[in-house]
Amino acid sequence: MKQGTEVLMDIQYLPSIAWYQAAVKAGKLELEQWEHYQKVSYKNRCWVAGANGRVMLSVPLEKGKGQRTLMKDVKLSYKERWNVQHWRTLESNYRRSPYFEYLEADFRQLYERQFVFLMDMNLQFMEVINRILGFEPEMKLTEVYRKEPETGMLDLRAAFRPSDQEQPSGEGLPAYQQVFEDRTGFLPNLSIADLLFCEGRHGFELLKGA
Repeated sequence: MKQGTEVLMDIQYLPSIAWYQAAVKAGKLELEQWEHYQKVSYKNRCWVAGANGRVMLSVPLEKGKGQRTLMKDVKLSYKERWNVQHWRTLESNYRRSPYFEYLEADFRQLYERQFVFLMDMNLQFMEVINRILGFEPEMKLTEVYRKEPETGMLDLRAAFRPSDQEQPSGEGLPAYQQVFEDRTGFLPNLSIADLLFCEGRHGFELLKGA
């Protein structure tokens, strides 16, 4: 992607490193809130590192999560204490990472909140992630749904999906030392949380330079 391109993207939960790399390189960033929710997407799931390989964190949604529900209207379900489980997984897997203790309070407070809407939660996570990275994008939400983006805008709304990332090559993505790399080898394109816990704010330089 050419540096400074205006980009249209989806709104992800703890976005993938590839998503953030594209966002960092974009000149302007527009986030889609009027598309219909799509199953099997990064909108409510992400990959993190575990001792035996990649671990998926998936956020349960309320009834009505089907294809005809607008992204902005999708609600979270707390019938299962998924927020507690997600935090425990991050805490267990990243406790030994170099920057976990510095970022622990930021992430813990997010998981202690009970957001109503998926999009609101994702945007709040993104706000904290951007602050940690020192990333200040020119960013806004879409005002209407456009099947085709405006002239000159790059449409990445469907570019990053779990089904396409089962065995990602990592080509073109930043490399860094991961917590369990001695056991699992390097696991490319995990959640941005992995990069943050392992590299802290230096992750921003890696995203810009990759």
